[in-house]
Amino acid sequence: MIKRNLLVMGLAVLLSACGFQLRGTGTNELSIKELDLGARNQYGPTVMQLRRTLESSGVNVHAGAPYKLVLTNEQENQRAATYDGGSRSAEYELTIVLNYALEGQNDTRLLEDKLQVQKYYIHDGNNINGSGQEANQVREEMRRDLVQGMMARLQQLTPEHLDELQRKANLRAEAEARAMQEAQRIQDETPQQSPMEVPAP
Repeated sequence: MIKRNLLVMGLAVLLSACGFQLRGTGTNELSIKELDLGARNQYGPTVMQLRRTLESSGVNVHAGAPYKLVLTNEQENQRAATYDGGSRSAEYELTIVLNYALEGQNDTRLLEDKLQVQKYYIHDGNNINGSGQEANQVREEMRRDLVQGMMARLQQLTPEHLDELQRKANLRAEAEARAMQEAQRIQDETPQQSPMEVPAP
């Protein structure tokens, strides 16, 4: 019995050393301790769930934070994967795509990316209510997966990585500003052609 417990403990230490964590047992420790959170629908289920998860992970979510995570677009698509005309049942494929962006100093965009989750459920034409409840349950599971996926992405953002992203964003902003100034200078120096006067008959 003692040998078996030691073996289990040894395997757990070995797996944790490799970076493996059982789902739901690891911490959501983030380098970002302050974060602003925005979305087209500020009170949508995904953004509200993400806010709660961030706060429970020790992140101070507030306006004016050094970084802002913006959920720019969330799209849900549904299509019939299989159909059985005899039993009036069909298997549906649900896909949710979440586009997001991370902004830094002076609202500079540091990165843009997206998350996608996909699940299937059975729609029974003889049990409309039950099928609707199952579809809603699947959507809730998908939102949880999206939030966990977002937390995993945020965990990868170390201070060094964020500094590098900010440096590149600043360089892009400076290059765009110089290009606009040059375009304006060329426009100002280009002689404006006077309108042609048409002699009166």
